[in-house]
Amino acid sequence: MSNTVHGRVSVVVPMCNVETTLDQCLLSIERQTYPDLQIICMNDGSRDRSSAIAHGHAARDARIVVVDKPNEGYGATCNRGIALADGEWVAIVEPDDYLDPAMYERLVGCAEGVADAGGRAPDVVRCAYWRVFEDEAGGERRVSCQYLHRVKPAQQPFRIGDGIELLLHHPAIWAGMYRRQFLERAGVRFREVPGAGWTDNPFLIETLCATDALAYVDEPLYLYREHDLNDAEALARKSPLTPLSRWNEMMDAAERLGVTDGRVLDALALRGVNYAMITADAAGEDAPGVAELVSRSMARLEPARVFGLAALSPAAKGFFAREVGVGAPRGGGLARAGYLVREAAYRLRTNGLGFVVDNVRSRANRL
Repeated sequence: MSNTVHGRVSVVVPMCNVETTLDQCLLSIERQTYPDLQIICMNDGSRDRSSAIAHGHAARDARIVVVDKPNEGYGATCNRGIALADGEWVAIVEPDDYLDPAMYERLVGCAEGVADAGGRAPDVVRCAYWRVFEDEAGGERRVSCQYLHRVKPAQQPFRIGDGIELLLHHPAIWAGMYRRQFLERAGVRFREVPGAGWTDNPFLIETLCATDALAYVDEPLYLYREHDLNDAEALARKSPLTPLSRWNEMMDAAERLGVTDGRVLDALALRGVNYAMITADAAGEDAPGVAELVSRSMARLEPARVFGLAALSPAAKGFFAREVGVGAPRGGGLARAGYLVREAAYRLRTNGLGFVVDNVRSRANRL
């Protein structure tokens, strides 16, 4: 296989009613220090000025193409954009967000460095990101993502089990780029469902688990705008069956890919129990379809694996035990305490005491 990794990066921007942030987003792509870009703006039936803003940028930058189409949802829109890509690499940038000026230069440079060192040319290159919160004065507060400085493979490229932190947190599929031929060869496509639909979840598995050639840049190069520390729970309340439905598709993908790595299976189990609790909390277990979906989903997990996860709280393990009809486990307190101490130390070290306090308060208010 050729180790050629340089070449154009096709950047797909799925957009729908994002006039307040789109200009900043597109400028951050246009001003990349890596110039060989194709910028594909997919207007998913916007009713505001999003299309006009994108066309204005296209008039000034020949690398930009704008496609106006009826509303289909995030997954279908990304698929349409990827089908138009002609670059060596495909990247996705959400229009609420923006990029460090050197993002694609650093990602392409990483891919070239891995290949030049005699490694297999990566199929996927990921990076860390900033979580961006707006304060009351209109300014921004940046908090590092939860895997910064934690992805430490012994060598590059690597298998996902050796960088398992990438599966333990937000899918963050936009914090990186994908070899276009790899996506085609692996048959990777987004689920085409209404709205955003949490379609990034199965895409995460179908990319990171379908190759043994991943690369990682341990720098926050993508700036992801969040509105609340509990964004996931807020989204789940709008469509309570969606998170767990997408998780089942993650499990289907893992089974189809023949995943046997215990580290990956642990990550899927952790996400599954957490999503089940989010679903039950958001909708209420008596809501139509919830009890059946939760029960069917939890039945896919091995009790021994779930009960061995120190990252799961006793309440979460008790929830799982009730759903599958087994006794709740005893013990595990030391492992749980050790996990909590490590997490607290990491968050203090990376983001400071203020963020830790805010995070605790946010979770307390949710409970």
